Amino acid sequence: MTQQPLYFDDLRIGDRFQSPTYALDAEDIKRFAAEFDPQPFHLDEEAARGTIFGGLAASGWHTAAITMRLLVTGGPKLANGIVGAGGDIEWKTPARPGDVLHVDSEVVELIPSRSRPDRGLAVLRATTLNQRGDTVQVVNAKLMVSRQSAA
Repeated sequence: MTQQPLYFDDLRIGDRFQSPTYALDAEDIKRFAAEFDPQPFHLDEEAARGTIFGGLAASGWHTAAITMRLLVTGGPKLANGIVGAGGDIEWKTPARPGDVLHVDSEVVELIPSRSRPDRGLAVLRATTLNQRGDTVQVVNAKLMVSRQSAA
């Protein structure tokens, strides 16, 4: 069953969404790091053992990119897409090879625009967890969401 697009006025504080999963492996971690975050603890298992991570760890930016993919493919189907307008991000524990990640998200605030009646801001708390239930990342994202009356 295809989820209907959600407009700003369809959302309620407390609405929750759960994404499908994403399996992470060492090659994924190294490939992303080689292009975007080439630090030893993301590129080489042996070098990573001697760091604060104690082993190969995904870049936080890689975790953020996976989170975005999971939100787009399995989070709330917002009428205009997942369009960011700011937010904050915290990395709680590193994602590792073999982790299977998913995102639990919740609408925590709804702010109608005063100057643009065709939209509002929905604040979505997206918590990325691994297969053990450990929180890997938390993002509080301000998302621009269209109002249906403007569609």
